[in-house]
Amino acid sequence: MLNLLFPKICNGCKSKLLKGEHILCANCRHELPLACFHRTNDTSMKNIFYGRVPVENATALVLFQKKGITQEMLHNLKYRNQKEISNFFGKWLGGELAQHPNYQTIDMVIPVPLHKKRLKKRGYNQVSGFGKEISNCLEIPFIEDLLVKVSQTDSQVFKKRLLRFESEEVFKVIHPEILANKHVLLVDDIVTTGATIEKCAQQILKDTNAKLSVATMAIA
Repeated sequence: MLNLLFPKICNGCKSKLLKGEHILCANCRHELPLACFHRTNDTSMKNIFYGRVPVENATALVLFQKKGITQEMLHNLKYRNQKEISNFFGKWLGGELAQHPNYQTIDMVIPVPLHKKRLKKRGYNQVSGFGKEISNCLEIPFIEDLLVKVSQTDSQVFKKRLLRFESEEVFKVIHPEILANKHVLLVDDIVTTGATIEKCAQQILKDTNAKLSVATMAIA
């Protein structure tokens, strides 16, 4: 009855979803611009962090395109309370990573955190569902409260690189001993310059002898 009164709508074209379709209609899913660097062992995303922090593997599911399907989906996820988009991306990418040898040594999945004030305002971390689904597919722990954000900044998405590095964004690992000698998969919604992930990585790798891989929903 609810579906009749409030039919589920495609996040791309806004058409009514048919039976068996979820988040996107079949046509929009086919049109979604994929990145999937893990499929071809493309190091384009990994190279973003070259000379900054050591990264074992790095991949993103889709390419971010302004005024495109991916922008609409990420906006719906972050600002329109459509948390299920995070799980949708996580199940998709997690299913692929579970079959990839480079991701078989991952010990845990950690999300890039929100500051507690922003988390309270939004009500959820948009990366949580993504990370949980990947951890389920890899059959490893998802640890959400190990890495915390201890300062609040404005949204980093479209800032210039210099401004991003000059921001007061600070992260902290609560129990670094948990990371000792582990291979961590750090997950986020989108990577642009890599500044936020770099700052998280610095804390994860600090005095832990850990290894780091990165997975995001999108890359700009």
